Amino acid sequence: MGSSAAYLAFDLGAESGRAFLGQLRSGSLETREVHRFPNEPVEYGSSTYWDAPRIWLEVRKALEAVEDSALKSVGVDGWGVDYALLGESGELLRNPLHYRNARNVSAMEELLRLVPHEEIYRATGIQFLPFNTIYQLFLAMRDTPKLVGAAEKLVMIPDLLHYWMTGNAVCEFTNASTTQLVDPNTRTWAADLMHRAGLPTRLPAPIVEPGSIVGKLRRDLTRKTSSEDILVIAPASHDTGSAVAAITARDNTAFLSSGTWSLLGIEFDEPVISGETLRLNFTNEGGVGKTTRFLKNVMGLWLLQGCRRSWAARGQDFSYADLAEAARTAPPFRQLIDPDDGSFLNPVDMLASIDRYCAKSDQPIPESPGFYARTILESLALKYRFVVRDLETLTKCRISQIRVIGGGSKNHLLNQFTADATGCRVLAGPSEAAVLGNIGMQMVASGTLNSIAEMRQLIDRSFPTEIFEPRDTACWDSVATRFQHYCEFTYA
Repeated sequence: MGSSAAYLAFDLGAESGRAFLGQLRSGSLETREVHRFPNEPVEYGSSTYWDAPRIWLEVRKALEAVEDSALKSVGVDGWGVDYALLGESGELLRNPLHYRNARNVSAMEELLRLVPHEEIYRATGIQFLPFNTIYQLFLAMRDTPKLVGAAEKLVMIPDLLHYWMTGNAVCEFTNASTTQLVDPNTRTWAADLMHRAGLPTRLPAPIVEPGSIVGKLRRDLTRKTSSEDILVIAPASHDTGSAVAAITARDNTAFLSSGTWSLLGIEFDEPVISGETLRLNFTNEGGVGKTTRFLKNVMGLWLLQGCRRSWAARGQDFSYADLAEAARTAPPFRQLIDPDDGSFLNPVDMLASIDRYCAKSDQPIPESPGFYARTILESLALKYRFVVRDLETLTKCRISQIRVIGGGSKNHLLNQFTADATGCRVLAGPSEAAVLGNIGMQMVASGTLNSIAEMRQLIDRSFPTEIFEPRDTACWDSVATRFQHYCEFTYA
């Protein structure tokens, strides 16, 4: 299965964007990073925005960097929920709002007084989070109705880049599903719900499935002299959708996409929507091959990222490796926190927020960076434990192993804590699962690979996993009840 064709994947994260080139060589998939850039939000007025023109400039730099490659296709994946509005000439009307804007909470409360929880969940099957697109758009309709009225199309962030590459505006399904505005059964926009919420049904671009060809790369974006057309392919454009596309997570194996967020769940052929899934706030996000990613969103390594920013502001620079080693030697279970407590969503000072949480719950304040790091990693592992238990109850599936993917899969201490807390074997890797799923879906869509199953076999063969077996599970069992008290018996 040799091929010299190259596939370019853009993977956009909350802190940085990367471009990777993938090629088949001697039956294995090889990748190399060709460009990396910071993705820093900007603040003006009273809101925080994504710097979309800067991201586009970096995308163009990456395209120039691979001009000598036999490029067959390009695709973009990135975070969900945030959207862009296009005007009558296709122009970007405003930089996309950042999902961590505090006003989203009040918008969610206001909309839920208009349309009940049960009705929204029955229509979409999506977890209630204050930054979901439905609440962001509701807020925009309330505060900037003229801006929304001037828009001709709404697209998600990866779709915006696909549009700028091709001139064709579509919304790829896996990312569209994060809006809480999509019917998971018909895989179309939930028009009745949009009417009920007072949102314009004319606005969202048409939904396409992952692996769809959006169009051909505009010739002015590359100085490539070859006459061969370069395809722009919508992979699973939600980054977690791409990451899960790269692996098999069915039956007794759950996936855990570990990064800024932790997303823990199972791939199913149908959405799972019931009174119990609503009560426990589970979500049904779009998957590849007409599947559903039934999962729970948990605040992930964002907490550790926030602590690093707080230390940096104090003139202290700690690498993730430094913190992992310090956590390893810190005493266990001194402090535990609910990672999903609202105070951790976007605090000015993460260290101060953790201190306040500990004081409020009658726990000692962490004494050093190692204490903070261990608190976060232990609390995440315990949160995973309860999500796994609820997954088993809701799906009637016994979960025996967890496939950890994404950047967090390189955190050996968190992997071992996860195995110990859940009692499940942990298979860690690949760390670049989103990139691999992006490239793999391009290969399937362009005919290089015959199926998603073949894509997953190729990735497994090319990127072996690391195994973590459960060890000291008894001590985790003993603190589980205490941790559950801190979470107030619910997933907030």
